[in-house]
Order: sequence, then C-alpha cells, then structure tokens
Amino acid sequence: MKRILVTGAGGSPATNFVRSLRGAPEPIRLVGTDADRFCLMRAETDARYLVPPASDPDYLAVLNAVVERERVDLVHAQNDAEVSFLSEHRDEVAARLFLPAKATVRICQDKFRSFERWQAAGLPVPDTLLLASEDDLKAAFERFDGALWLRATTGAGGKGSLPVRDYDTARSWLDFHKGWGGFTAAELLEPDSVTWMSVWHDGELVVAQGRKRLYWELSRVSPSGVTGVTGAGVTTSDATLDNLATRAVLAIDPRPHGLFGVDLTYDATGTPNPTEINVGRFFTTHQFFTALGLNLPYVYVKLAFGEPPPPIRRRHNPLPDGMVWVRGVDFEPVLTSVAEIDRHVARLEELRRATGHH
Repeated sequence: MKRILVTGAGGSPATNFVRSLRGAPEPIRLVGTDADRFCLMRAETDARYLVPPASDPDYLAVLNAVVERERVDLVHAQNDAEVSFLSEHRDEVAARLFLPAKATVRICQDKFRSFERWQAAGLPVPDTLLLASEDDLKAAFERFDGALWLRATTGAGGKGSLPVRDYDTARSWLDFHKGWGGFTAAELLEPDSVTWMSVWHDGELVVAQGRKRLYWELSRVSPSGVTGVTGAGVTTSDATLDNLATRAVLAIDPRPHGLFGVDLTYDATGTPNPTEINVGRFFTTHQFFTALGLNLPYVYVKLAFGEPPPPIRRRHNPLPDGMVWVRGVDFEPVLTSVAEIDRHVARLEELRRATGHH
C-alpha cells in the first residue's frame, strides 16, 4: 500500500487532495501534518501530526521523524510555504517528492520574475512595474493612466491585492504592508479569470484542464474583491488558452516536471494574460475535476511512483464544458451545470411575468 504524507492537511487545498485519493482505485494510507493545532483537527487523513511551521529550524527534523514513523513513501505539500521549503531541501527529505526543478519553483513563486520571463517570451501580459520607491509609484500612475493593480510579488490568496485610482491610497497601502520592493503595480485587467491545471512528466504534458472562475467566495470582505477562495468554477476548453498557458509554463521551464496551475486574467480584447503559476501543488478546489471523473491527484501519485497514469480521454480538457462546482464555508460542494443554473434563472423570469412585475 502506498503511504503519502500531506502537509497543511487541515486546509481546504489538502482536503480536496485527500478526498480525491479516497476515490482512487487502490487503497492509500494518508498521513496528515499541520502547523496549526486547530486546523489539524480538521484533517481527514488516517493519521495526524502537529509540526512546526516551515520557517522553524526544527521543521525538517520533525517532518522526517513522521516520515520514518509512518514509513511514508511520498510527501506532498498543498501550500506555497511548504512547497518552497521541500523544493529547497529536496535532498534532505526522507521520502520521495514530485516537484519541478528548484529554479522553476523559485521563479514561479515570484510573480515579478515570472512576468519578466513571459514578457521576454512575447506572451500577452499586463504591463507591470516593481515598486521600490515612491518615484516608481508615481511612474506607475503615469504609465497606467491613473488606475492600477497593486499586489505582493509572493504569496497566495490575492495577497496584498488592491485596485487603486489615487496616489495617496496606493502609498498608504504600500506603507501599511511594508511593501516597497515587494509589490508590483500593473495595468488593470477585466474581472474574468481562468486556471489551467496541468500535470507534466519529464517535459511531456500528461493532462491539462481549464476552469473558469465565476465568482470569489467572501469577496465582500476583501478590499480588492479577490479572496483567493473560489465560490464557483465552471469547466472550460479553449485552444487559445491551451496555447498561451503551455507557452507560459515553457517560458519558465523548457522541461516541466510536476504540477503547474497557470492563472490567467482576460484583457479588454478577451485574450487571457498569465498572471502567476501555482507550482508544485493543485489549485484549492481540484476535487471538482475528480467528481467529474478526472482524478488529477491519482494521476500525480501514479507518476510520482514511476507508474503509468490511469487512462485519460484526451490530453487537453478531457472534461465536458459547462459543469459547475459551487462551494462555501460549512457547505458540502455541489456539482451542477450551467444549464441547470440557467433553468432556475428562466423560471424566475416566468414568475416575474406571471405576477406582472417584469
């Protein structure tokens, strides 16, 4: 039986990974670690261990002690901090890993370095400036006609993101976040965004699937409207998206190996622009694809163990378009379709007409 350790096991990203592997056609023992003693209690793994944060000097020793005690074969992280740590210390981890090259992880986890690679490769990208000083901020307002998007160069969940249209607000935001040198300013794009989740092995694309975000959960509590928590997503397939996302990955690593989740945001012409790659992990709600028959965590595990992956209908977008995954805090996710949602909208219109209030 395969034995897999999942870090950050009490968080939603890891829970989607665990639930997906529960649906695998073979039994897998799952060991969960978490640095938060409360989140650890939510882990749906067969065993649970509290560990220090990845920034703690004892993290590696404790992790390896768990690996030894549980006879773990593979360690998988579902958060950027631990992906980064495991990547940098890959030769010291006492179990196998399935990660891209060290340099690839470093670049993908730095949004500005990623932007520079994409710009050099001729990809459509939102014009972006690194903000090291107030002069840089003033130049950004001139360059972007008084409207720009601020965000931290590292971190997930829309960290530090804010659309701004006046200089004082932008400067105060950067001062508050101690963000000078660690934030960028970019031109504002459209609100629509899409994720292209892909699995690669020794430079070959194994499978990729597109998912468009319909809205952010809890967006009302975020000053930018971006929370990093998808409320609903819909399956999508688009040859232009496939091409641009593939080019975005290859611009950073000509021989990709592992997981690359490319986030793209649409510009005013309807062209998707890559904005970041979540590397070495799945996007949070990947159980969505598992529920539709594409168990990417199991594909990943088989490849990590040097075994052929399960049959996949086609390499690009094997899932049907228009399927929707709706989720929220304290709710079991719901799998439905755009057609079913539209039926309810149409029924409301019928009721409006029937009551004479249309």
